[in-house]
Amino acid sequence: MNIGMRRGTSRAIAAVVLTAGLGGAGTLATTPEPAQATTSTAQAAIAVEVALSVGTAAEAPAAKPVDCRRVKCVALTFDDGPGKYTDTLLRTLAAYDARATFFVVGQNVAAYPGALRRTYAAGHEIGNHSWSHPDLTRLSAASVRSQFTRTDRAIKAAIGIRPKLVRPPYGAFDATVRRQAGRPVVMWSVDTLDWRYRDSARVARKAVKAVRPGSVILFHDIHPTTVRAIPKVLKALSKRGYRFVTVSRLFGGSPPRLVYSRG
Repeated sequence: MNIGMRRGTSRAIAAVVLTAGLGGAGTLATTPEPAQATTSTAQAAIAVEVALSVGTAAEAPAAKPVDCRRVKCVALTFDDGPGKYTDTLLRTLAAYDARATFFVVGQNVAAYPGALRRTYAAGHEIGNHSWSHPDLTRLSAASVRSQFTRTDRAIKAAIGIRPKLVRPPYGAFDATVRRQAGRPVVMWSVDTLDWRYRDSARVARKAVKAVRPGSVILFHDIHPTTVRAIPKVLKALSKRGYRFVTVSRLFGGSPPRLVYSRG
């Protein structure tokens, strides 16, 4: 898709897609959002949202290639969304030309498909964080598989792709979880504990103090205090020369089977 299209062309595409079955609405709802769309409708919706969002995070240009072997990189990761604070976070990330990885919960994808579409359209990476956020090590193999496959389907319905990464809820995994995941399992090397301490300043201090080149930092974008902490994190780490990349980019496009950090 050519994001650099002229405004008139954008309007024409929007009109065609809206007439084809998006109910004639000129904008897409954000809170709450409709249930999962079909893949074709979801892909059309991405085109509409990008075309109509000139100058917003949804139309962010492709990230410049970054060689994390030569520059200091850090992977910011956000769990448990999408949610009502995700769009605010996307605007902040766009202001710093930052890319991140979002490990989303299937139930929330079904509730906020538009937020996921905007996240993906802005160049961020999407990972699978289960359907309902259980401790997967307490489930049967069939139930673990269902948690992942239901979420894969919800994500594909929203943005047209199956995620290539998995993060188990609570960081709890065993051999069964890894087998059923069938793709790299991504953990973290810096835990901000933002789910426990709903204090923006504390979350920002923890992230900035503990980071190292190659770190994978854990946040949760369902907490407004976390979203308010991110500008401080981005400003401080930018001054120290860090580049903000997806997990896959951190590993040169090929993450190992189990990821904690690159370093």
